[in-house]
Amino acid sequence: MGENSGYKHYVAGLISGVSIVIVGHPFDTVKVKLQKHNTEANGFKYRNGWHCTTRILKTEGVRGLYRGATPSFVGMAIESSLVFGIYSQTKQALQGGDLTRKPEPHIIIPSAAFAGSIISFVLCPSELVKCRMQIQGTDSVVPTYRKYSGPLNCAFETVKAEGVKGLFRGGVATLFRESIGNAVFFSTYEYLRHSLHSQLKGTSYEHTNVVDVGIGIVSGGLGGIAFWSAVLPFDVAKTIIQTTPDRNLSTNPFTLLKSIYRRSGLRGCYTGLGPTVSRAFPANAAAIVTFEAAAKFLGIVRD
Repeated sequence: MGENSGYKHYVAGLISGVSIVIVGHPFDTVKVKLQKHNTEANGFKYRNGWHCTTRILKTEGVRGLYRGATPSFVGMAIESSLVFGIYSQTKQALQGGDLTRKPEPHIIIPSAAFAGSIISFVLCPSELVKCRMQIQGTDSVVPTYRKYSGPLNCAFETVKAEGVKGLFRGGVATLFRESIGNAVFFSTYEYLRHSLHSQLKGTSYEHTNVVDVGIGIVSGGLGGIAFWSAVLPFDVAKTIIQTTPDRNLSTNPFTLLKSIYRRSGLRGCYTGLGPTVSRAFPANAAAIVTFEAAAKFLGIVRD
């Protein structure tokens, strides 16, 4: 990354975050509903992701798939801006400004993990509101006393009932998810991007826009799948911690996952894998293609 980039990585990341929500939020809504209801010992359960999707569409229409999208747009725009900006600047500092270096684990992993740990503090309140909005819907399985009129009302009622610290419920799970997940994502993305560009070096396809978009789709999409394959259990724990009405439930993600594993096995820890993976490729492909297009427009020098 070029030393002349400065704040531009944050701008490109912000634009990238908006594209993630547009493409990925409906998949995320299905994932959250599955994680909430299909991990409970008793009560309503969805047969699969498709059953959940059709039920949402039948009871709420397309709007139901974008329930909770407002805090998600805000949260994801800020998150994406920070993660790309912090990662790029940390990586640049560790590289010493050398743009000729190949991707190296001792540079990528700490840069990405650091960026992920920072954004977890921004993401946690945003995702708590998003998840509580997503699970309520108009579905009869959600009690009426947990209805919120909107994101601000949800945030206000959370603070009123639990204090400001209530907005950070699930923070430990979010920290583990983001630090580990981003280390996996950026490692996959950087190595695939470097490898694919290296194979095309010296050919007539090296710097064409179509090829750049294609490499962005592949590296971003597979990076997204790698992210969620590595950390989905932490996301399952986070969803349950943030949406349960039981304030005595442990907020330790490892304790919760141990309980889920005893009851439902590894499959329970990976509840929502279908819609998550289905979302991961297109959403992260869109994120990387948008980021790289914005970076090129802003004149960011890429390694």
